[in-house]
Amino acid sequence: MLNLVTNPLATVVTLYSFVEERLKREEKGATAVEYGLMVGLIAVVIIAAVVLLGKNLDALFDTIGTKLGSTATTGTGTTPAT
Repeated sequence: MLNLVTNPLATVVTLYSFVEERLKREEKGATAVEYGLMVGLIAVVIIAAVVLLGKNLDALFDTIGTKLGSTATTGTGTTPAT
């Protein structure tokens, strides 16, 4: 077994490998946090878009539904079956 006190090169190499391994593990954790922040920001943007455009989209779908409903009844002369 190596004596780390009498062999300073082995001590430095061991310390370097230990620090390198710790930094790699911490980088994975930081990446997960970054992905979590990105998902949170995307959710905020989607919610804001729905809130801001909600009334306009509702009116658009009402208009489309009205036009589709009027063409369905006038095109065949009968009302659609329910």
